[in-house]
Amino acid sequence: MRTIAHLSDLHFGRTDPEVLEPLLAAVATVNPDVVAVSGDLTQRARESQFIQARAFLDRLPSPQIVIPGNHDVPLYDVMRRFVAPLARFRRHVTAEREPFYQDDEIAIVGISTARSLTFKGGRINIDQVESIASRFSGLDPSVVRVLVTHHPFDVPAHVGASELVGRASMAMRAFAEAGVDLFLSGHLHHSHHSNTAERYGIDGHAALVVQSGTSTSTRGRGEANAFNVIRVSATSMTVEVWNWQRDRAAFLPGRISGFRRSPTGWSPEPAG
Repeated sequence: MRTIAHLSDLHFGRTDPEVLEPLLAAVATVNPDVVAVSGDLTQRARESQFIQARAFLDRLPSPQIVIPGNHDVPLYDVMRRFVAPLARFRRHVTAEREPFYQDDEIAIVGISTARSLTFKGGRINIDQVESIASRFSGLDPSVVRVLVTHHPFDVPAHVGASELVGRASMAMRAFAEAGVDLFLSGHLHHSHHSNTAERYGIDGHAALVVQSGTSTSTRGRGEANAFNVIRVSATSMTVEVWNWQRDRAAFLPGRISGFRRSPTGWSPEPAG
């Protein structure tokens, strides 16, 4: 069994300072094997914001898979946006373009879906898809394969399909062949999980899509700050949503969802 702490949308520059220390304490409590941060570390990709984000990451457990979001690309600095959009992210956070972690139970790869030409949306390209599929295809079938992006491969019913990562259908066909089990994302500031079989309908492939709410930002969009704790083995998985409870000044576990792995993919645990 492995434990992944999944944070997202930190938005340094618009963080709630009250939640930072309790979040660090909560993540330490769950003792994760890996921490995944699915983008938007900053609000406006400013140097000072990346410095704050770096200091925060340094206090989280390691190893870490950290990828950029669209807010980590400069918005108003047009020259930097198009010439070196992720230079500050690469300098302060990680120079790895596809951060990767693997042990004998899980394999996790992160990629950037942020693009200079889109201000909010994101996109995945063929080179990225082929690289990810190559990393995963040769692994033992029991190893759980996890992909971390900022923009999601599925969205809640009340959210339009325009919020999906661009070229999602093309990518999902390749990821189905590579046996990807779990997609972690953020962007929407909304805690949510779903099954790829519902949107993509690929025979024999039913992976989970898990989104994290914003872990530290004041831009909660009607939800409390949150992060996910995912406990996974070759045959089972639980997704716990840890919510900020201001009256108790702590992040505490809330909704817990369980899943089982079968030859055709992941499905909810039977009731009872």
